[in-house]
Amino acid sequence: MIRKFDAINKLVGGGISGRSDGSIIHYRGKTPPTDEEIETEFAKMQAEYDAQEYARTRATEYPALAEQLDEIYHNGIDSWKAVIKVTKDKYPKG
Repeated sequence: MIRKFDAINKLVGGGISGRSDGSIIHYRGKTPPTDEEIETEFAKMQAEYDAQEYARTRATEYPALAEQLDEIYHNGIDSWKAVIKVTKDKYPKG
């Protein structure tokens, strides 16, 4: 999940921290970005995050790494590819 704090942090190159009241402290003379710059960057970051939904979903559905390695060892790469293809087909790239 993307937060506006992440967008601000990216815009100023780090050197900020958030307070419990929602305000942000800028360190080392960082100039705070405008609301428009924050909204634009936030939208861009959110779109990039959303575009990777398939990858996050796939990651939870793939067999455990130990199971994948066992599949390769006992049945070969082609068999492993067939096992992995089930998940890839279920959750195709955007």
